[in-house]
Amino acid sequence: MEDEQNKQAKPMIRREDALAYHREGQPGKIEVSLTKPCATQRDLSMAYTPGVAEPCRDIEADPEKAYEYTSKGNLVAVISNGTAVLGLGDIGPLAGKPVMEGKGVLFKRFAGIDVFDIEVNEKDPDKLIDIVASLEPTFGGINLEDIKSPECFKVEQELIKRMNIPVFHDDQHGTAIISGAAFMNALEVAKKDIKNVKVVFSGAGAAAIAICGFYESLGVRKQNMMLVDSKGVVYKGRTEGMNEFKEKYASDTSARTLADAMKGADAFIGVSVANLVSQDMVRSMAKDPIVFAMANPDPEIPYPDMIASRKDVFAATGRSDFPNQVNNVLGFPFIFRGALDCRATRITMGMKTAAAKALASLTREDVPEPVLKAYGLRHLEFGKDYLIPKPLDSRVLLWVAPAVAKAATDEGVAKKPIKDIEAYRDHLKRFIDRTSEVFRPIMRQAKALQKKIVFPEGDHPKVLQAVPRLVDEEICRPVLLGPEQMIREELERMDVDPKDVDVVNPRTSDKLESYVGELMHARERKGMIRAEALRWMQRRPYYGAMMVRTKEADGMVAGLTRHYGDTLRPVLQIVPLQPNRSIVTGVYMLVLKNKVLFFADTTVNIEPNAETVAETALLAADCAKHFGIEEPKIALLSFSNFGSVHNIYAQKVQRAMNIVKALRPDLIMDGEMQFDTATNPEEAAEYSFSRIQGDANVLIFPNLSAGNIAYQVMHRFAQAESIGPILVGLQYPVNVLQRNASTDDIVRMAAITAVQTELRHKIMAISSVPPNVRDEGVRGA
Repeated sequence: MEDEQNKQAKPMIRREDALAYHREGQPGKIEVSLTKPCATQRDLSMAYTPGVAEPCRDIEADPEKAYEYTSKGNLVAVISNGTAVLGLGDIGPLAGKPVMEGKGVLFKRFAGIDVFDIEVNEKDPDKLIDIVASLEPTFGGINLEDIKSPECFKVEQELIKRMNIPVFHDDQHGTAIISGAAFMNALEVAKKDIKNVKVVFSGAGAAAIAICGFYESLGVRKQNMMLVDSKGVVYKGRTEGMNEFKEKYASDTSARTLADAMKGADAFIGVSVANLVSQDMVRSMAKDPIVFAMANPDPEIPYPDMIASRKDVFAATGRSDFPNQVNNVLGFPFIFRGALDCRATRITMGMKTAAAKALASLTREDVPEPVLKAYGLRHLEFGKDYLIPKPLDSRVLLWVAPAVAKAATDEGVAKKPIKDIEAYRDHLKRFIDRTSEVFRPIMRQAKALQKKIVFPEGDHPKVLQAVPRLVDEEICRPVLLGPEQMIREELERMDVDPKDVDVVNPRTSDKLESYVGELMHARERKGMIRAEALRWMQRRPYYGAMMVRTKEADGMVAGLTRHYGDTLRPVLQIVPLQPNRSIVTGVYMLVLKNKVLFFADTTVNIEPNAETVAETALLAADCAKHFGIEEPKIALLSFSNFGSVHNIYAQKVQRAMNIVKALRPDLIMDGEMQFDTATNPEEAAEYSFSRIQGDANVLIFPNLSAGNIAYQVMHRFAQAESIGPILVGLQYPVNVLQRNASTDDIVRMAAITAVQTELRHKIMAISSVPPNVRDEGVRGA
């Protein structure tokens, strides 16, 4: 495995960052949004009285109609009384609310499920059962969360009996299902029979008891299980700290300590507390031991100690910085997705087993490139270091939800059986978060490169807010330009290590004179005098651009306080173009639910001629390929289709197409064509000769107005996530922010800029486009 998986992760979250994340903008993490138009009086009459009476009548006559007329079928209640919140204990329902909202975020993010979080101020299990059961008309499913043991067992069991919708206590079953998948795969690799393996369970709360039950259902024999709690081995005849749930797994054994229990065991399953297990205890286990130390945030034995103890160990933890992360997010969103979609009346052991087996089977499939890129890996295959899918693998939705729905159908608990599983799997693809899929590999690559990125507006509040993220996530080494003392004081207040950030005041920098000399030399034939060069270099945008030119920094991100053109001008005057290039161009990446599109030019060239349009197409193709489009399909857009209109503007696009074809016949490209023809297969079918059949992913616009307006319309009304603008064509990467850029935009643009440093080493072999203006040194204003 990669070296980075064997090192301890840096602290990623500061207290103030976490508080700001929850506080800023609209407080909290979730909101209710409308799904129907409510703009006119008629709309309001339909939404409420009198129109709402019609579905009410239908539902009264047939309660199943509620799934047609209301949100019930896609609505889950996340319910807690706050008695066992994360590792915080009994902090109460109100203090637990941020956790429940967070659970709602995961439901929505990974499976498109809407959530109401409900925090109940009631510790009496019988009263809590009554309260939750009374909510059945509202919800399609109930996710119980952070209810302490042993009360949680009674609460879940009684609600399952009383309610006719799925009830699932994730604290119990989530870890059981995910670890069960890894356990089955570990046994397969180790070539061990599940009926003969001896398993030690550390912890005796909700998760541990549920894991025992689930592993028993998978085939582990009860006589081969040993449960250990804070008092020691749970053995027959023990009276201290016992209850009916522990009693079920009491062993007939002379072992009394965890160390005793682990001698000769095939597997250790830990859901207890940190640092209970020593290397000697691991060494005492049987051949090819399975050690799942899943206490969070620190496991029962640190991962490095685990793998150092013996070479044949199968190791898993709950942490993301090591292989085999047992993460509940691999389970509950997708289990509920399948259960809701088939209208299951409950979640059965068969459905849970189907989820575990689907995860186990997915692990044996080839890992696609996007998943590898998301984790910065070159290779990953089924084996000791890959026993369960990665939590950010979007394929989990497409495997687990159908498996759960099929199991519900087979067991007869589905009121709306799903018969065509493949069609259902295609239907699920709409829930995959394309933006995260696209951007995750960029962040990972930036982290691997560790480039220096300069920010001329180093004292701007948004830049300063971005710095902790840039540092903690190792996206780049920030270089902040501005008043040094003020910036340093602010970084200290934010608890940023000063060793991780460079701060430079251009007016007092010891590089100022050498930069003035460099600028004088570059522009000596462009009317530059020393006094003017000094004034330029004392301005932060010019100084930052010169840092990039002289390789004191790897890239630059600027533009928060100036118009786009005013920020771009110093860049064009100082940073050279790529060889054989005569222009720079602005590219936006637009992420839609089912595709990613690249738009160019959106920011730079106002009324380009045919040569400039052609060069824009080549630059945009390079950019798209570098940022994840395996096969760029380029459409040169116009208001006409393939000569349907004889007009100088359409002819310009035709000439651009001919230039690109002559230079790069290998590219999949065509034009001139309308937007619909480029992106809609039905429209494109009329032009069977075209290499673009409604599947274009790189769209080249005939002028800046068209490109800029198009990306904004797509962003605003088509709900496309826009990433950029990405400036391409320069020898060294510089990107210009929009003035309303957010902290997230700054972080993303820093990552993009860092990754662009590699783009110039991978420029596709191209011929020179006949230029309007060429200057491979410093450009004119």
